[in-house]
Amino acid sequence: MGRKDIWLLDTGSPGDGPSPGHNSDGITITVEVRLFNSLARPGEGPRRVELPAGGTIGDLMRRIDLPAHEVTLVLRNGRDVTPGLYGGPVRTDVALDHGDVIAFSGPVPFSWGMGAPVV
Repeated sequence: MGRKDIWLLDTGSPGDGPSPGHNSDGITITVEVRLFNSLARPGEGPRRVELPAGGTIGDLMRRIDLPAHEVTLVLRNGRDVTPGLYGGPVRTDVALDHGDVIAFSGPVPFSWGMGAPVV
């Protein structure tokens, strides 16, 4: 049997969320960013963004100059990481991993997020 490397993640203090560990200086991760609905920009498709290890949704939003008040839905690898359908600010503290696909969506035109009544 060959040796198997084991990678441990330093979780920091309780409640701080995961941290990349004490020896992560200079290490980067690459994530794919996709913009939908009112955030979509003409002629722009998915793009790759490099961040320091331990980067978060908030770090990514700052890197691509995306204001939090314009975002209504965030998907990380197809899973919703926003607080709920009607609610609250985007969770910017969600840690990212190398290879994640992050989708940001603004309000859908003619939806409650754009001011249309919900019936």
